[in-house]
Amino acid sequence: MKFAVLSTLFAAATAFQAPSVGPSIRSNVAVHETKADLESLAGDLNPLVKFYDPLNLAEAEFWGATNESTIGFLRHAEIKHGRVAMFAFVGYIAHANGIKWPWAMQMDGTPFPSETNPPALWDAISDEAKWQIFLVIGFLEFWSELSTPQHKHYMSGGRPGDFPDFTYGEDGIPHPVPFNLYDPFKFNKNMSPEKSAKGLQKEINNGRLAMFGILGFLAEQTTPGSVPLLKGVVPAYSGEVMAPFSTNVIGMPFGMN
Repeated sequence: MKFAVLSTLFAAATAFQAPSVGPSIRSNVAVHETKADLESLAGDLNPLVKFYDPLNLAEAEFWGATNESTIGFLRHAEIKHGRVAMFAFVGYIAHANGIKWPWAMQMDGTPFPSETNPPALWDAISDEAKWQIFLVIGFLEFWSELSTPQHKHYMSGGRPGDFPDFTYGEDGIPHPVPFNLYDPFKFNKNMSPEKSAKGLQKEINNGRLAMFGILGFLAEQTTPGSVPLLKGVVPAYSGEVMAPFSTNVIGMPFGMN
């Protein structure tokens, strides 16, 4: 696909590049990354661009927090957005090629939409189904922000990108959960620190590519010609890609449609 050629031109874009160690080798050692850490590790992720921070965010102190805490916030935000973008990019490709589950989507027998224009396919999903998706996302967001004796928050010495296990009991869910979000089948539990660090470097770069990718798809769909290499590759879309519902849920109480 022509998009793959375009994507390779944008292998890196931000400064928050220091790889973190994955959940499979967690420790209680606090992580406090500094600008110097980011500069020294930037070349590992992109030897061509290296350290790139035009807004000088690596020296910022958000909300009165320390610089190390702010770097933890920014690092975690980049990793998380990259992961979401990778899901979105793969999902876009799957839906654009008509790939869907063979069973019914809803309890009333409603099948998965056959639409192959991904944004239009989202519009075809019922609001009830969308709310279920957002509730799951909301729970994962809530759980990722927890700070427990087993999991430090990423702004308080925890590892950026580290998603806490689904523990249960006094410090967790009131019932056992058989699988975790990360490594549910424990394939990576014996991974070495070096291999984990390399894998997370690849994850960051892939996440950056995916962010460019999904935004490129949507930009060309809503503004034909804005991404020349995608002209004629993706269909046009006249809807609002930033509106999750067909009606303005937040604005309805104020008379806004």
